[in-house]
Amino acid sequence: MAFSRTTRVNLLIGTNHSLSHFYQLCLAPLFFSWQAAFHVSFAELGLTVSLMLLTTGALQTPMGFLVDRHGARRFLILGSLAMSGSVTLMGFATEFWQIIALSVISGIGNSVIHPADYAILTGSIRKEVIGRSFALHTFSGNVGFAAAPLAMTALIATIGWRGALITGGLLGLFAVAAIAAQTGILADQVREPKAASRMTTRDLLTSRTLWLFFGFFMFSSMATSAVQTWLITVLHVVKGFDLAVGSTALTTFLVGNSAGVLLGGWVADAHRNRLFLFTVVLTLVSAGMMLLVATLSVGFSMLVGLLFISGFTMGASRTPRDVMLREAAPKGQIGKVFGFVSSGLPLGSAITPVPFGFMLDHGRPDLVLPLVAGILMLSLACMGSARASGAMEDETPEPAPA
Repeated sequence: MAFSRTTRVNLLIGTNHSLSHFYQLCLAPLFFSWQAAFHVSFAELGLTVSLMLLTTGALQTPMGFLVDRHGARRFLILGSLAMSGSVTLMGFATEFWQIIALSVISGIGNSVIHPADYAILTGSIRKEVIGRSFALHTFSGNVGFAAAPLAMTALIATIGWRGALITGGLLGLFAVAAIAAQTGILADQVREPKAASRMTTRDLLTSRTLWLFFGFFMFSSMATSAVQTWLITVLHVVKGFDLAVGSTALTTFLVGNSAGVLLGGWVADAHRNRLFLFTVVLTLVSAGMMLLVATLSVGFSMLVGLLFISGFTMGASRTPRDVMLREAAPKGQIGKVFGFVSSGLPLGSAITPVPFGFMLDHGRPDLVLPLVAGILMLSLACMGSARASGAMEDETPEPAPA
């Protein structure tokens, strides 16, 4: 049975997005192998990941401008090729500086993904199901994150670190080939031909609405990063759970988060006029569950139940957030809007670990989960203010039905 055009678009974009997240987390399992091969410090090893993420965050907005001006498809292919090709070439590196340089190139390629993906989804998917497509896009990224550590560890154990990188990189090259072969089904967003209608850098950087959405994305990412980084430690030090229980609890939270994303996509399509209320309620529930974990004396079953609910409701609020941003973006400006706003995601992830680690160093691990709840409240404040400031343009032209 042949897949529908909508399904094929979702499969192409989702698979490539999953691999982009895979490449963000595939380097950490290689650290001990690289240390033995290149005799470098842990700080130098950490630089590979930091440079990749910082490059991605810094270039997303400029890439968004290029996507809006010249079209998304060519940039998606080139960016994906740079990302997967650089990981493949890491398997042939003879000096550590080559790994560093290729990490930067991978970050350049990765910076294209969000602007191009959202521009193509906006142009290719009917408005009636765009929420589910956005949800699948987010879900596929979560799958890539989850698969990277396990897959790379298994590959290193069987074929060595060079073989692991070459194998992982080649997966991306196959995805690029699939996109190039079916590029005709990937319709771009409708772009305004007149220069006067285009959003300038000044327009972007002086938009109160977009800065508030940026804050919404950044604070949401900060909360998630804090849980991913420190939940196991907090549960061990504050609650007395062993590390195995803490790891199970974190996995439960992440599974709930991914499952919630899919529900959020359905709600975004079925109840478009209630997206704001839906996001507020679910974020409040997620923050409340974190506070209960922080303040109550709970057993294992209640712990994993509360964290599953917290992760599920946090994940379910993500797709409505993306749909609200899409509706706030001017016609033909999806690339730069999503490029700018979604750069808050890597920034938020980078901000949280150090100050929260400082709190643990100074004997206050009990403050971590209450602060996560507070950060979620800050994200809601940004979202509410963005909504109050008004959408710049509510509607975008409809693509042809699939």
